[in-house]
Amino acid sequence: MTTTTQAGFNDPTAQRLESITTGAEPDVVGPLLAEVLHDPRWASCDVALIAGGKSNLTYRIGSDAGEVVLRRPPLGHILPTAHDMVREHRVLAALEGSPVPVPRVLHLGAADGPLGAPFYVMERVVGHICRNALAPGYAQTPQQRAAIGAALVETLAQLHTVDPGAVGLDDFGRPAGFMERQLRRWSKQWDASKAQEHPALDELRDELVRTRPEQGAAAIVHGDYRLDNTVLHPTEPGRIVAVLDWEMSTLGDPLADLGALLAYWSEAGDDAIRTAAQIVPPVTAAEGFPTRAEIVDRYARLTGFDVANIDWYQAFAFFKLAVVCQGIAARAAGGAMLGSGFDEAQRLVAPLVAAGQALV
Repeated sequence: MTTTTQAGFNDPTAQRLESITTGAEPDVVGPLLAEVLHDPRWASCDVALIAGGKSNLTYRIGSDAGEVVLRRPPLGHILPTAHDMVREHRVLAALEGSPVPVPRVLHLGAADGPLGAPFYVMERVVGHICRNALAPGYAQTPQQRAAIGAALVETLAQLHTVDPGAVGLDDFGRPAGFMERQLRRWSKQWDASKAQEHPALDELRDELVRTRPEQGAAAIVHGDYRLDNTVLHPTEPGRIVAVLDWEMSTLGDPLADLGALLAYWSEAGDDAIRTAAQIVPPVTAAEGFPTRAEIVDRYARLTGFDVANIDWYQAFAFFKLAVVCQGIAARAAGGAMLGSGFDEAQRLVAPLVAAGQALV
């Protein structure tokens, strides 16, 4: 097994680990890995929750046999269609060997197995996951930061130009009517998660429904594509070694991914509305990173897709992020999430809605 792959999300340098094993207890996980990975050294292992992930739970498992990563759903109530481990495992397995870099999956466990929930195990990819900041000494020049931005766009374009049928994903989703269904789905998630009324969010949703553009291209969609869902090569800033967090992947409208990337992307000179809606620190505002307009232009040249309505897709991304934040806050309040850092989710809902309204 190689010594590369997935990591914990949202840490500026390596992974920030918390000594929490609930949901992946060593006395359960160790014997399981020893059996499925055919190596008795896994029977004695250490487990640590990788902090930062705000949806599925991600654990680093270490033993004398090496390190792997285990992903499973949250511990409590799960909204329908969310946290689908089987789909996440399937798309990772399908894309192995494609131009899109992904961790190698090692095992898929069923809901009736030892953990009492579906889960999968993958190799651990070594590199930088940059959420709060770039790693010290990493990508210090504008040229290197420009290379990171270019690699992000190129990797997204590569994903969107993979033929789903060629990798066994032709039945992975229904591209036709994708954004219409997305609006319905996230409206239902909002109804299921909200603790109080939020008229501005309802208004944003209604405006998105009213102005929804006709879908053009269809592709494999990641569902949450952004800088900190990638692993950057440890010494080559312009190289992505893995794309992570595929739980919302499907077949659909590729501009949904581009809109999400832009919603997360900060740039120098962002106004107060945009700044308030920053769900991650403004790493990409540093000199050298491309602007949002440059990202759109590069993506359009690489894919040939029509990006005239990209503001609508950005607005939808802000709507979706607002609903996701509300869901995180609701799960955390109910005790379904492990770790820390969930207080901010509720506060972000209103600024995210405002950013979406500014675009539509």
